[in-house]
Amino acid sequence: MINVLLVEDQELVRTGIESLLSSDEDITVIGLASSGEEAIDAVKRLKPDVVLMDINMPGIGGVEACRRIIQRDTDVKIIALTVHKDGPVPQQLLKLGVPGFISKSSPAQEMVNAIKKVVSGKRYFCNDVASNLAFSSVLNGGGSPFEKLSQRETEVVSLILQGKTIQEMSEMLSISDKTINTYRYRIYDKLRIKNDVALTCLAVKYEFIDATLI
Repeated sequence: MINVLLVEDQELVRTGIESLLSSDEDITVIGLASSGEEAIDAVKRLKPDVVLMDINMPGIGGVEACRRIIQRDTDVKIIALTVHKDGPVPQQLLKLGVPGFISKSSPAQEMVNAIKKVVSGKRYFCNDVASNLAFSSVLNGGGSPFEKLSQRETEVVSLILQGKTIQEMSEMLSISDKTINTYRYRIYDKLRIKNDVALTCLAVKYEFIDATLI
């Protein structure tokens, strides 16, 4: 039996995915979480085989939660679940060691297949994600400017775009206000921008975020 922790901030979506997974005789949903913070705690308590992780969540977000979970438990398998199939996030997750990536628009059965595949020690990326990763590799980093950012810088960008204050970001990422500011100016320099307004425009242009969310 494959024990799965489901992390999704939208209750309706979470309920639908839980129902889908529970219908498979080889899978048991042993826990639910609605934020990155809850996911980290649940992994420590429940010791799941697989974490199905929504990436686009408030708070520390799914990417940072993945990083912290992998740092503490290299055995747990994580499958990222998101509406974004391109941009820097898939590459960041690959660097972290996340073995699976599923788009929320993927067929229902594909989610089950992905879980079984990563448990067997293999990687699983839905077709759109795999194609975008391959295309990005061909471009050798010549696509989105956000690909220049480190994992931590990407996390800071995500929090800035959520409208978090310096103090809030400091608490969420467990680093000092001074370090947050250092990351902010480093991000500006890499992206060749001067303020958060320009950052937001660039994020929309390169689909780092959806324009409908701002």
